[in-house]
Amino acid sequence: MIPIARPIISEEEKQAVLAVLESGQLAQGEKVAEFEREFAAFCGARYAVATSSGTTALHTALLAHGIGPGDEVITTPFTFIASANAILFTGARPVFVDIEPETFNIDPNRVEEAVRERKKKGARLKAVLPVHLFGHPCNIEAIMEIARRYDLLVIEDACQAHGASVNGKKVGTFGTGCFSFYPTKNITTGEGGIILTDDEKVAERARMIREHGMRKRYYHEILGFNFRMTDIQAAIGLAQLKKLPQWNEQRIRNAAYLTERLRHLPFVVPPVVKKGCVHVFHQYTIRIKGDRDRAVERLKAKGIGVGIYYPLPVHQQPVYRDLGYDDVLPEAERASREVLSLPVHPALRPEDLETIVEAVASLKEEIGCSGSR
Repeated sequence: MIPIARPIISEEEKQAVLAVLESGQLAQGEKVAEFEREFAAFCGARYAVATSSGTTALHTALLAHGIGPGDEVITTPFTFIASANAILFTGARPVFVDIEPETFNIDPNRVEEAVRERKKKGARLKAVLPVHLFGHPCNIEAIMEIARRYDLLVIEDACQAHGASVNGKKVGTFGTGCFSFYPTKNITTGEGGIILTDDEKVAERARMIREHGMRKRYYHEILGFNFRMTDIQAAIGLAQLKKLPQWNEQRIRNAAYLTERLRHLPFVVPPVVKKGCVHVFHQYTIRIKGDRDRAVERLKAKGIGVGIYYPLPVHQQPVYRDLGYDDVLPEAERASREVLSLPVHPALRPEDLETIVEAVASLKEEIGCSGSR
């Protein structure tokens, strides 16, 4: 089986972990601080605050900006559920708007429509939380302009987009950025997350929130959590971060090969890369014109690890239906029926890529392809 994702752990990561174990300092310490400095420098941000996961990074960032009960935050329905759940965790309410069909990212035109509608109704709309899905930047420049006009905060979910950029500026540095280091991501710390900001006060509050509300040990100024990263995780992250540029380049090369070989198939719509964007291909996500679920079944039978990200949009998830969400968002709903992700990670060999291409090409007679896009 060619896996959909494979973390690359070398001797360097193993030795870094052993050094931490031998030091006796296992919890949050100097290695976490070093990782924060290095990741901030890599992305071009002033401050970084490491956390226990991408989910806790989002939760902490929202709280650090004062988002709370009665507030509203606009976000995308086509994402991992943590993007929206983090808003709920604060007591605020997610407001879902539809996506662009090409990039699967939140549509700025729909964002502005929603802003006007919510403002007209007197809602306490405080922020926009866009997601840079699959490693392709959303139209963050347009979203930042909308936020400027309507005095809104922007919390970027860059959990799948380490190193992605727009016109040379890294995602996660336009607003307050949040990243995940889950094992499937472009780099990993096992589990972990990080917040980027240029605002010293936001960084300071985020540090307090992640550590039981403390600025000074055992003096608790605000209600906080245990959202800390460990030095063990940070040691892995430091070793991985050095390799991120070359791994992203390999993902981009793998994606280019797949697109070149698949783009002529009438039942496949390959991913796009918008002008000025660096897409780091956390996932290589195509649309299948035909029976997508049958395609998944057949590819798995041929030894290809595939994923469906995501089979049900957030607004249609049972937990959100129970909360009274009944939105109709046709592009997100259509995407959930058509998307299929293929392996693109840097551990793939040339023969793996060719096997993937041949397996996809063989689907034509098996999935009810109409023969046109």
